[in-house]
Amino acid sequence: MERMRLNKYLAHCGVCSRRDADQMILQGKVLVNGRVPEPGQRVDEKDQVIVSGKQIRGVKKPVVLAFYKPVGITCTERDPHAEKIISDLVKYPVRLSYAGRLDKDSEGLLLLTNDGDLIQAMMKGANRHEKEYVVKVNREVTPEFLAQISKGIYLEELEITTRECKAEKMGKYTFRLVLTQGVNRQIKRMCIACGYRVKELKRVRVMHIKLGNMRPGEYYELEDRDVRRLYRDCGLKIGELQ
Repeated sequence: MERMRLNKYLAHCGVCSRRDADQMILQGKVLVNGRVPEPGQRVDEKDQVIVSGKQIRGVKKPVVLAFYKPVGITCTERDPHAEKIISDLVKYPVRLSYAGRLDKDSEGLLLLTNDGDLIQAMMKGANRHEKEYVVKVNREVTPEFLAQISKGIYLEELEITTRECKAEKMGKYTFRLVLTQGVNRQIKRMCIACGYRVKELKRVRVMHIKLGNMRPGEYYELEDRDVRRLYRDCGLKIGELQ
């Protein structure tokens, strides 16, 4: 294994996120070979890394779960005011984080993984990875509305114009939308700008992973071939699955 920055190493080991790792290092909770680490220090599995008195055992095998987030579950890891969070439903022995949040009142596919680099690569807008949604609105879906939303919408409060996307009518009040960017509450903001209001929102696909016949609250671990494809499509190397 190549030497990597300490915060990245801790994230790869499933200890915490890179941001939290930086805080733990600053707080003196991390030791490398019995010493306080230097700024920007790099480590590998030959080094002894201690976090809060516990030795870290090294980089874990990449894990990716497909999870059907139900309505009412908050995408958070630390909000004490949230009634229900992902970890209340997903009981897994490895610490996982989600790639691309869904609002509490939205549902559908979430990918959970122990690799922070994979999360960043999947969510980076410049990579144009597709995310597909089924949206129900409060007014009849018209050709004019689909054409307007497809070519990009100017969001005044964010001072941006959304990227061109694919929109297809499914029913009188429902349509399918494929996005390649991840602006906060993007679909709801786009619909409001067009005079519509979102009543139901379901994410049914992230890249090549589909929600399929999963039921709310269900999750499963992706097979090696799907994990390899995620890494390949994100331009990342994968260790133990190569």
